[in-house]
Amino acid sequence: MPINKGKKFAENDVYVDYPFEEVMFRWSHVLEKVYRKFYGKEEEKETILYDNPLFNEALRFGDEITYNEYIIGKLPDE
Repeated sequence: MPINKGKKFAENDVYVDYPFEEVMFRWSHVLEKVYRKFYGKEEEKETILYDNPLFNEALRFGDEITYNEYIIGKLPDE
């Protein structure tokens, strides 16, 4: 189910899993920045733009997850 960027993004951190591309995203509402973490990897140090196509695709077709699920991460399918 698509994740609405409105009030939820203004008031909360949001974590998204997009299994199709084996990637997760973290939205920091305080910093207003997006972070990316590919399966089996650490979170990237550089932020990505909010209009990044993969991030927006994840919002449309991915799943909202918890902070703990994001921190634990996932291993890539091999």
